[in-house]
Amino acid sequence: MSADTVSLGVLIPPRRVRRLPGAFRWPDAARLASPTLVDRLPLEQLADELRRNGVGRVRLAFDAASPAAVRIRRSPEVKAPEGYRLTITPDGIEILAREDRGAFYALQSLRELVRLHGRRLPACRIDDWPDFARRGAYLDCARGKIPTLDTLKGLVERLAHWKYNELQLYIENAFAFQADPEIGRGFSPFTPADLLALQAFAKQHHVRLVGSMASFGHMEMVLRLPRFRHLAELPGWYGYAGGTTLSAADRRSSQLVKTLYDEFVPLFEAEDFNACGDEPWELGQGRSQGLCARRGKGQVYLDFMKKIDHICRAHGKRTNLWADIVLKHPELLKRWPQDIVMLNWAYQPTNERIRKTRAIAEAGLPFMVCPSTNTWGSHGSRLSTAFANAAVFAAQGRAYGAEGLLHTDWGDGGHRNTLAVSLCSFAQAGAQAWNGRAVAEDRAFVRAFCRQTFGQRNNRLADALKVLGGICEHCGNATVIYSSLRQSIAGTRRAKLLRADHNYAPGDADLPRLAAERLAEAVTMLAPLLSASAWPALPASADAFDRLTLAEYRLAARQDQVSCRRLLLADRRIEGQPVTAREWRQLERDLAELSVRFADLWQRRNRPSRLAENLKLMECARRESRMFAQGQSA
Repeated sequence: MSADTVSLGVLIPPRRVRRLPGAFRWPDAARLASPTLVDRLPLEQLADELRRNGVGRVRLAFDAASPAAVRIRRSPEVKAPEGYRLTITPDGIEILAREDRGAFYALQSLRELVRLHGRRLPACRIDDWPDFARRGAYLDCARGKIPTLDTLKGLVERLAHWKYNELQLYIENAFAFQADPEIGRGFSPFTPADLLALQAFAKQHHVRLVGSMASFGHMEMVLRLPRFRHLAELPGWYGYAGGTTLSAADRRSSQLVKTLYDEFVPLFEAEDFNACGDEPWELGQGRSQGLCARRGKGQVYLDFMKKIDHICRAHGKRTNLWADIVLKHPELLKRWPQDIVMLNWAYQPTNERIRKTRAIAEAGLPFMVCPSTNTWGSHGSRLSTAFANAAVFAAQGRAYGAEGLLHTDWGDGGHRNTLAVSLCSFAQAGAQAWNGRAVAEDRAFVRAFCRQTFGQRNNRLADALKVLGGICEHCGNATVIYSSLRQSIAGTRRAKLLRADHNYAPGDADLPRLAAERLAEAVTMLAPLLSASAWPALPASADAFDRLTLAEYRLAARQDQVSCRRLLLADRRIEGQPVTAREWRQLERDLAELSVRFADLWQRRNRPSRLAENLKLMECARRESRMFAQGQSA
């Protein structure tokens, strides 16, 4: 990273920066000019930024000649399709771009500079282009929360500003299928109109909406219906009525996928389609056991996914698949279709699958690297793990020629993690995908995120986010998917204080018991984050999305604090130490207040499905506290 790049202080670091003499000062009346109406949206975004920074009159001009403070030109001098040259001199600002996308990203960088420097910009020349052609965000819309269209549009605006160019929504059954409405009934499913509206909005921001739907494993929400249970590999597996995996031994399984895909896939303009194909846990354990014994489990998997690939091809799509099963059976790499994009995912920076990226590249297969926000199974995320995960994977992607980076955000077990706690990680992964060698170190990045996103000039919010994003790891849950902290206030089994809760499925191992000293330290660390005054006031111009984000940060801090206190009471009770009725009653009141706040924020960001299930789980902990307060046994 050059010294000049550091001095700009922007969130998404540009490739090359050369400082020039002097500075440009925005006039009281600024004209922003482009020869094409395609640039209207980002110019309007810049105009809004300028008005917030005291430029009273801003006009847009769509011509190629009039005098202007900002002039955009299309130029073959810029070689990269998404690249741009941004030149700031005392006399004005010029943007050169080969394509519309490049002009859009130049204006996003200019917006960052205005936020950082206000009306006086340092003179410089920026030549910029991305590391990866595909820079994607992947949002779980299957495990509980179905975001509203307004939420998704707000997310698209932010992702585009962080120079993402792709969004995928993970869907199992959350779509209103006309072929079988029962599949999505009761889950607030997306309609075709929803997805088409989102696609059109994303396209304006140079973000393509890539379809994604489970096709082999993770089919439990379809197989739960009695009329599809005959297609299950192993009904009843881990308590799921139809198991989670289609039977590869039944040709009707791929026919079901075709029926669903024929209705879903044509909605998407993008050439890529993510058919998932990950974690078919029961493969070879039930109806396909004999087939797998004869042909090998890896070959059976390959044969089934070829059928899914054929379905995608019939719709003119290039199939994308998660790479976990292929990497479990490396012999498949030699036989794998050469035009299927492998999505290599791993969510810990030390995971051995990250190192296997090289094997995919050497097999000649196109691929993406897929880290995670590390928010699932938590309230406040595992922020340092997420940052390291994205950095390590991005480096592997650059080293071995990845098509792109797809940053995943999951909501396993009811999706009680809020969207807010994923945003800083999304921003950091966006920077890794654009120019990963120049991304700021963690603390500096969080401070830049808070300054650029919320207009915070001090470090109070950044310090709060570092605390919130570190509680899980501080308490010793860095690598446990279903955190004891989260499970202490909600679990699929009755939320007993003896730590036997688990949110995934009956029969799994108990979660680890956390050290009381660490829990007590976490309560102290979280205390400053609990009052409304602890979170900064946003400017009057801040939109509803950002205001909800701050409210969700506060909710996450409260969830972790109540969780720690409940586990501390559990320790005392288990060890035979006295816990007063007053303490139990206070915990009950806190849990009740938490449920109300949780429900309110859920409904302001998301559709209603699955909320009642989560509230019912949270009520278990509240009821148990009430019984202990009354001197009854739980």
